[in-house]
Amino acid sequence: MRKIAVVISILWLLPLAAFASGSEMKLDRAPIDSSDKLSLQRGAQVFVNYCMTCHSAEYMRYNRLRDLGLTENQIKDNLIFTGQKVGELMTVSMKKKEAKQWFGVAPPDLSVIARSRGPDWLYTYLRKFYRDESTATGWNNLLFDKVAMPHVLYELQGEQAVAVSMVDDGHGGKHELKELKLDKPGALSKLEYDKYVADLVNFLVYLGEPAATKRVQVGIIVMLFLFFMLGLTYALKREYWKDIH
Repeated sequence: MRKIAVVISILWLLPLAAFASGSEMKLDRAPIDSSDKLSLQRGAQVFVNYCMTCHSAEYMRYNRLRDLGLTENQIKDNLIFTGQKVGELMTVSMKKKEAKQWFGVAPPDLSVIARSRGPDWLYTYLRKFYRDESTATGWNNLLFDKVAMPHVLYELQGEQAVAVSMVDDGHGGKHELKELKLDKPGALSKLEYDKYVADLVNFLVYLGEPAATKRVQVGIIVMLFLFFMLGLTYALKREYWKDIH
């Protein structure tokens, strides 16, 4: 009886869960293309210039970026600013204990952040920062409320402000709707900034699984080989049994 009561309780709560999930922000589709090496190269440059001030990618070595079509000299001259060697891991000098004191939380390693959060979440998150003087950093995020991370790309995107309005929820009531508007323009237009962020997210997806593109290519070759062998085997079977049938 107790198990039946638990099941009934779960079923009773499912409509409430569905209603709650419906109020969550819809994620924007990230224009990811893992085969676009120029996009990945640009994303790598954004990553080392803006993200690696605080965030590491300690499961990735710099020399693995040769997969993106870069030479060791290009990696050394354009992507390493700390005196590290090309064969070393992509770590930062900031200690986690100090970072926690400064930001309230240690910045996470970004090696597998795209696999954890998903590219659509990252793409939406990096475009939803707005000014909020009530926070310690002066920034907030529409997707991640009270986020500890400041908006490091604000000079490119500009400064957004949040506008709040009450709209009909379709159930006879009203709910709060928050929208962002550009308050102070940045160095890039909206389309340029979206492309800039897309390149960064594309690189973060690559970080999570550098061998993904090659794995897919090998998988396609294997499937084509198996289909070829299937046809060859069927033809051999017909030739072998033709005198019997």
